[in-house]
Amino acid sequence: MSVPVLRNRQARHLFLAQHLLASRPSGTGKGADLKSVINDLGFVQVDSVNTFARAHDLILWSRRQQYRPKALRHLLARDRQVFEHWTHDASVIPIESFAHWRLRFQRDAVRMEERWSEWRRGDFMGKIDAVLRRIADHGQCTSGQVGEDEARGSGGWWDWHPSKTALEYLWRSGQVSVVRRDGFKKVYDLTERVIPAGHLNRRHYPDETIEWCCAGALDRLGFATSGELTAFWDHLTPAEAKAWCAAALAEGRIIEVDVEGVDGKLRRSFAWPDIMDREIPAPVPRARILSPFDPALRDRKRAERLFGFHYRIEIFVPEAKRKYGYYVFPVIEGDRMIGRIDMKREEGVLAIRTFWPEKGVRMGSGRLQALEKELERAAVFGSCEGVRYADGWLRGAG
Repeated sequence: MSVPVLRNRQARHLFLAQHLLASRPSGTGKGADLKSVINDLGFVQVDSVNTFARAHDLILWSRRQQYRPKALRHLLARDRQVFEHWTHDASVIPIESFAHWRLRFQRDAVRMEERWSEWRRGDFMGKIDAVLRRIADHGQCTSGQVGEDEARGSGGWWDWHPSKTALEYLWRSGQVSVVRRDGFKKVYDLTERVIPAGHLNRRHYPDETIEWCCAGALDRLGFATSGELTAFWDHLTPAEAKAWCAAALAEGRIIEVDVEGVDGKLRRSFAWPDIMDREIPAPVPRARILSPFDPALRDRKRAERLFGFHYRIEIFVPEAKRKYGYYVFPVIEGDRMIGRIDMKREEGVLAIRTFWPEKGVRMGSGRLQALEKELERAAVFGSCEGVRYADGWLRGAG
């Protein structure tokens, strides 16, 4: 039987719809509406860089332009509708997923005990009990409130003092949880004091979590290889994802499909059986500024295959060697990546340094006006008084 082909345009439309970037960014952006966004995405990556807005806030604002950061803080700290933990990086995750994180807790504990002892400073395992007693007896704490008598290092993650490493171990292994963030500093407490009992006491067998991970990743990606399913939550081993795909394929629960890249090449993937029958409308033709950590772009190779968009963060590239800038934001219009923009909050305004159109993108008056309107909306979101454009900010057509 021939394998169906999902053409590039169809694939882009489906992928953007799954990532909530096809419809207008309307909605309250708080409470149940905000929770539904996080549910649909699966998780939202948290990042500290704040040249304009932190990654998690910009990810949510791109989908709900009434969203403001206080709404996410309420979901975490007040309503306990999300919790913070690790996927491929620190993320906010729906609270309903907590029980499936137990497999991650167990595996991370083993990895940390084996690897961290080799290159972390001091005997962090020897500090575990003391840190737990500190929290049990005195309540919530930050990393700065443990190991007060220990020598501080450079501040880099490779040079934490032993009690800070112990606290991170306890968080990653599920024994303590993030209560809230003060500024961007995590505040921890015992997990049983943070996670609601209904989720805290739920348990799943490993095979149930493997099913949940693979099916949930395929739901959100629309189509995927076994490797992409493995990477989505970063819970599973490649062998577990391959085995799930083989079994689901044999049972007729999933099908194989060839997905066309922007260059016309086909990539064999897995999808739900109804994928070719779905009626996916074209994304609304509006400009959106995305976070460098947006879920639609997190897999850089997939973004390049689907959209022809090559993107790398240049934070760690020496300034003289940067092609674009320290922290440059991707810009999408409809189903097309149209460029990237170097901008930051500066002196009370949103300062636009440079916009680089993608190859083949022409910045006519309509497209330019749409971009400027989005920048005005971004300025409001970022509590800026307005937008300031540098001379020559608009580069020539790509």
